[in-house]
Amino acid sequence: MRWRILALLFLTRIDLGFQFQTLVSVGDDLVAEFGIGYTEVGSLIGMFMVPGMFLALIAGFAGSRISDRWLVGFGLILLAGGGGIASIAESTLTLHVARAVCGAGFVFSSLYFTKMVADWFSGREIATAMSILVMSWPFGIAMGQIAHEWLAVTFGWRSAFMAATGYCAVGALLVLLFYRPPPMAETGSGPRLTLPRLSGRETALILIAAAVWGLFNAGYVVYLGFAPLVLEADGISSTAAAAIISIGSWLMIFSGAAAGQVADRTGKPDIVLYFCMLGGIAALLLLPLTSLAVGVSLLFGILGMAPAGIIMALTGQAMRPENRAFGMGLFFTVYFVIMTAVPPAAGWLYDRSGDAFDAIELGILLFVAVMVSNLAFRMLRKRRPVPA
Repeated sequence: MRWRILALLFLTRIDLGFQFQTLVSVGDDLVAEFGIGYTEVGSLIGMFMVPGMFLALIAGFAGSRISDRWLVGFGLILLAGGGGIASIAESTLTLHVARAVCGAGFVFSSLYFTKMVADWFSGREIATAMSILVMSWPFGIAMGQIAHEWLAVTFGWRSAFMAATGYCAVGALLVLLFYRPPPMAETGSGPRLTLPRLSGRETALILIAAAVWGLFNAGYVVYLGFAPLVLEADGISSTAAAAIISIGSWLMIFSGAAAGQVADRTGKPDIVLYFCMLGGIAALLLLPLTSLAVGVSLLFGILGMAPAGIIMALTGQAMRPENRAFGMGLFFTVYFVIMTAVPPAAGWLYDRSGDAFDAIELGILLFVAVMVSNLAFRMLRKRRPVPA
């Protein structure tokens, strides 16, 4: 049963990456239509994450009264609504509002997708399950890299938002109809979670784990947004550049699950993570060698983003099960702060120099910070472990 549930969650969580990628894929169209710079494009990308800074804790508290199924469904409906608003936008202000609505939906859905898997797989193949779940994000992004680019060229940039809106609406319906909680799970019938029950030790571990996850994903977003521009600067067409970069996202779906399996079977998740991050850094450093573009994308997909599930599994090691919903709210608050700040910074670097590789260098620094933060997590947890 739990693997069928995981399949349902993977299928519907694809919505998150598919909707997020819309703005990234049509960024050049928006620059041309609205006369904006890439700093503002980065702000629109980051706007997807802004609501999380304010809503993640509220979403965590909401789990004490409302079932996970309804919270995920609500989030996916908001994602659909935000995409619909973007599809009819006539100004960048409307686009900002649309991305904020999508971001609010992302908060609720991403938090409770993660909690659902933690509830079903706690103590059993958790790194594998989390790896499979989080790979739905690059799967949706890879779909968007190809589909949104083609739709924008063929039917105009608004069609990309329309397609993502429809997909999110279908996902909401599937979750509401078919998701079931594990037999022993609590179901939002009373005040299960309060702030005082989260110990200082848990809080510190959650904050560090959130930093690892935020820095990791921020590096990926920088890659998605600016790696195609590095290739285009060397004469590769925008469609071809998007297709090449999407190779890595497709491979992550399989490499992430494989990395989770290796971590579970060997009991050496840190070694797997550090090895993969070094591979990702190498791919970013080689990106200007556009003759090797396909190989670089393969390397990034096979290694660079493979440890996503290993990182997300830190959440289960940072907090006790009874604190999971509120703890995930705190976790995602930090994640959203990082994800909001980084894209505009990367856009500013590109606008300042006109060289997209300057933004990629920021991605390299973020991946280095992932390894440092993971080491800090392990040191703190070894010194002061969270009680079972």
